[in-house]
Amino acid sequence: MLEEYYELLQVSAESTDEQIEESYRALKKKYAEEQWQDGEAGVNAAKMLGKLDVAYNEIMESRRETKHNTSGTSAFEEVSDLIKKGDIAGAQAKLDDFNERGAEWHYLQSVVFFKKNWMNESKKQLEIAMQMDPVNAKFRDAYEKLNARTNYQSQTGNAPHTNPNPQSGGEQMGGNWCVNCINCCYTYLCVNCLFNLCCNCG
Repeated sequence: MLEEYYELLQVSAESTDEQIEESYRALKKKYAEEQWQDGEAGVNAAKMLGKLDVAYNEIMESRRETKHNTSGTSAFEEVSDLIKKGDIAGAQAKLDDFNERGAEWHYLQSVVFFKKNWMNESKKQLEIAMQMDPVNAKFRDAYEKLNARTNYQSQTGNAPHTNPNPQSGGEQMGGNWCVNCINCCYTYLCVNCLFNLCCNCG
């Protein structure tokens, strides 16, 4: 389907983003003028305007999804490398940039949660990945290992950590600010009461 979109925009898969946009703008201008013609010519021009929008958006979305850097490494590989290096915050930031979130995305999100020791959230992401790609052996193997670890922790009394607000993304995204604020205020209140008590005793 992408080949048809490239042909419609009169470019190729080897064209740069700038070349694709330039051709798209030129064609849009052409058909925008022709749509006011009488008869079938005007109708076809109006239809082409819609087709051009679809083609351009699909091509650019596909390019953003694969996101190749100068070394040819895919975005998913970049996330994996960041995880291996221990840069969990960087890996999460990369994942947040994705618009299309398929099975591999949910698998990598599961790994990030696992590294944070958020086992429940990790398990949920793996389940989504398995639903989207049921035949993927990597996902099943990871799920079995995660279940085994969770069961072991439950038996030994070491309950896995749970992110109280998975949507917040954790500490690096400000998820614990309110808790820290409450703790600080509570400490200040206790100190203040103790100070007043000592003064009254004098």
